Amino acid sequence: MTPAIVRAAAAALLVALAVGAPLRADDTPWPIPEPKPGGLPADVTSKQNAVIGGDTLSYTASVEAVPLSDPKGERIAEVMVTSYTLNREDPATRPVTYAFNGGPGAASAYLNFGALGPRRVQFGNQGNTPSDPPPILLDNPESWLAFTDLVFVDPVGTGYSRSLGSDETQRNFWSVDGDIDALARVVAKHLAAKNRLISPVYLAGESYGGFRVPRIARALQTREGVGVRGLIAISPVLDFGLRQAEQTSPIPWVNLLPSMAATARERKGPVTRADLADVESYATGEYLADLLRGPRDPEAVNRIVARVSELTGLDPAFVRQLGGRIDIQSFVRELDRAKGLVGSLYDANVTDFDPRPHAARMTFDDPILDGSRAPLTSAAVDFYARDMGYRVDRRYELLNPEVSRKWRWGDRQSPPEAVDALREALALDPKIRMLVAHGATDLVTPYMESRMVLDQLPAFGDPGRVSLKVYPGGHMFYTRDASRAAFEKDARALYQATAR
Repeated sequence: MTPAIVRAAAAALLVALAVGAPLRADDTPWPIPEPKPGGLPADVTSKQNAVIGGDTLSYTASVEAVPLSDPKGERIAEVMVTSYTLNREDPATRPVTYAFNGGPGAASAYLNFGALGPRRVQFGNQGNTPSDPPPILLDNPESWLAFTDLVFVDPVGTGYSRSLGSDETQRNFWSVDGDIDALARVVAKHLAAKNRLISPVYLAGESYGGFRVPRIARALQTREGVGVRGLIAISPVLDFGLRQAEQTSPIPWVNLLPSMAATARERKGPVTRADLADVESYATGEYLADLLRGPRDPEAVNRIVARVSELTGLDPAFVRQLGGRIDIQSFVRELDRAKGLVGSLYDANVTDFDPRPHAARMTFDDPILDGSRAPLTSAAVDFYARDMGYRVDRRYELLNPEVSRKWRWGDRQSPPEAVDALREALALDPKIRMLVAHGATDLVTPYMESRMVLDQLPAFGDPGRVSLKVYPGGHMFYTRDASRAAFEKDARALYQATAR
């Protein structure tokens, strides 16, 4: 643990004690569990309460290690899961949702302490900094605990989860297929251990976690013998092939333009998906046609420059330099360059000072991704150590760069995709429904990519089984209160539609 994180966690502890936060439900100090040989401490539970949706809910919070073994029975990994189970309902019939973040290399703290869990920390909005506000967990009125039990999974190499096997074993966990196999096994083992195999099962994932969700569902259906009722993909990439070949394909530019226009328009007032209908129409129509004509057609280039400049708010001379094909790094720097500010790739309307405003090449910490590390890490470490008495003598990996750096993507000739798994899961079980949720101003996973994928799906009996929702905000749109509330409402509707 770094000194900065230690100081931040200590500050959070002092502030929480000052406002009377209990050490645990009965106000007695936690014993520190002894670590198991070679791995994580013993599992812990705690009875807790939170005000959610205007109702005070009593629930059991648990932190557990799910062991994974090789075919010889040797333990090769311990995957930490954090679960919240409502005390007032029968677990056998209550829905249970397994949630995953992305990266690859991200722990589940983003969804746990930012969107779905019973308590959340403020981060990711304009004005939030690594040091302010303090990383204090407060009751989350929009927590999904109101309608489903929750299990947050930290894949190997994230949070406190670690591989216990050889380097080759770890490399297998850090691969597209090995990751899916391991996480599907974690879900199946946890359901069996908790006697929840007859509970309605749902999967939720953010970013690369949204890519995981259809593939995990398919693995559960076919290899683990577990049915899934619903899928929620949050700011996902469903097909990595759509963002390749930028030098020859117009598709990446078509998909980016509406999110850039949303960024520019939001600076003048609130923007909804309906407000972007004209941009979507232009992007998939005249813009696409002119891009296909190529840069050697001066009339096509002139039309592109005029319209793209108008939609993005960028200087026409700059747009012409890029041929009307605006990459996201150039966009977030150029939009506020005159002010010495640079925007986040995850929401270009969240800005910080450019540390090198006169440099030819931009190098900066992302205002949201890097700015959220301190509050989320401090909040997570404080929750596990103080609230749960779960102390681990190793760094908590909120976002582990080693995982993403060493990730094995498979055959480079065939970019990874989750569309085949989604098609097969929907076809095999006509009762499954899926919600795909995006932020309008997200440049990392623009919502038009998902629209393009979903528009090509067969109806499978009912085209309403898969829906796309776009909310104000960026990649982590749920950091905005109104968007988080709207997302919770749409998610609740999916659970109600799949209840049987």
